Amino acid sequence: MTTPDQFASVRYIVDDVQAAVDFYTTHLGFTLRSNPAPAFADVVRGPLRLLLSGPASSGARATPGGTGPGRNRIHLIVDDLDIEVDRLRGAGLAFHGDVVSGPGGRQILLADPAGNLIELFESAR
Repeated sequence: MTTPDQFASVRYIVDDVQAAVDFYTTHLGFTLRSNPAPAFADVVRGPLRLLLSGPASSGARATPGGTGPGRNRIHLIVDDLDIEVDRLRGAGLAFHGDVVSGPGGRQILLADPAGNLIELFESAR
């Protein structure tokens, strides 16, 4: 899992990655970290890493239902996604959809008791 000294990452689904980058860097003091747009970009401010995922990104495809902005969730990095999925399923938890793979890695969605989505993500090696 993410350690306390790593960025706290939040993924926002956006319909225009470059417009989102421009907004956050121009108006809210974020710094561009990477920008493989149009699929994805990430910006940082202090310990927050904001993942800006466009419709073509694997992160956007992982979310069930709907195709527009507003499908936000926290993003937790795991070392081995398969082990985490097995562990959590063994604890009786259900996932939303299947593992989705993209150029940056693999992810799956889980919901907390209130229905808030959590993305478990394993980076591509």
